[in-house]
Amino acid sequence: MSAVLKPRAAEGLDAVLVADRLTKHYPVRRGLFGSGAVKALNGVSFALRRGATLAVVGESGCGKSTLARQLTMIEAPTSGRLLIDGDDVATVSRAAKAELRRRVQMVFQNPFASLNPRKTVEQTLGEPLVINTGLDARQRATRIAEMMHTVGLRPEHAKRYPHMFSGGQRQRVAIARAMILDPQIVVADEPVSALDVSIQAQILNLFLDLQRDFGTSYVFISHNLSVVEHVADDVMVMYFGGIAELGDAKTIFARPRHPYTRALMSATPALLASDRRIKIKLEGEMPSPLNPPSGCAFHQRCPYRIDRCTREEPLLREVDGRQVACHRAEEVDA
Repeated sequence: MSAVLKPRAAEGLDAVLVADRLTKHYPVRRGLFGSGAVKALNGVSFALRRGATLAVVGESGCGKSTLARQLTMIEAPTSGRLLIDGDDVATVSRAAKAELRRRVQMVFQNPFASLNPRKTVEQTLGEPLVINTGLDARQRATRIAEMMHTVGLRPEHAKRYPHMFSGGQRQRVAIARAMILDPQIVVADEPVSALDVSIQAQILNLFLDLQRDFGTSYVFISHNLSVVEHVADDVMVMYFGGIAELGDAKTIFARPRHPYTRALMSATPALLASDRRIKIKLEGEMPSPLNPPSGCAFHQRCPYRIDRCTREEPLLREVDGRQVACHRAEEVDA
């Protein structure tokens, strides 16, 4: 399911970030003398539109978190390119790369683990300003107070430590830390999955309010399609390190074309009977990234597979207003 088409930015989109055939393989030892590679990310290409939200969905092990580490420059890709506002991350100077890092921030799944327990909220929010800006102490204090108010924290919270907050409040601190430098891009890796359902809605609405006020672009990683449908402009469905389906959120939710996308959406709970889909049960598990199958990576679990699927890897192609990596995408509805 590797993405070999040009990124969607080439089609005239105003893109703040472009991934061009991003690949990440981790070398591993196999036995005493053998070696191999875990193929975590395989030639992923897409574009993030300015001021929009791209949701990345898929089951555990599909490469979502590996992709997040590439986009935030925590890890370097094995091959491929990452462009931020047209600048190639791999070729810019060290100073320019530091500036690009400032423009891309991340919100992690577990706010308690991502916050330093020995630092107060004031210290946590002040540290990025000290490292990345020339603001003096008074200017930093003003900026911290403004950001705390923006994310719904009270002034007295500034002197408190992470263990003194609820899960939702800690995630507000984590969001404030990500937004304190006014980034262009925020990568949110399962930012509400560890929260109660009632708190999830508050945090999601906070993300939407910040996007409206600051024009921030989001890469929103999630396995909860109900959440994705609420926040996403575009959706990228990943499977086994590649893209299964990519396109406008309304188009994909209304009529998914990849069998894997259909299975994911059929598992999404719905209160109204009219919104419920026929359940599609997938047999088997995702193949091992140490020993990928031939042909389509999904063919061992796919109810639509034919002989061609076992031999030939499907490439992303345009089908019904989105890109799909499936030989039988036009037939899935039937």
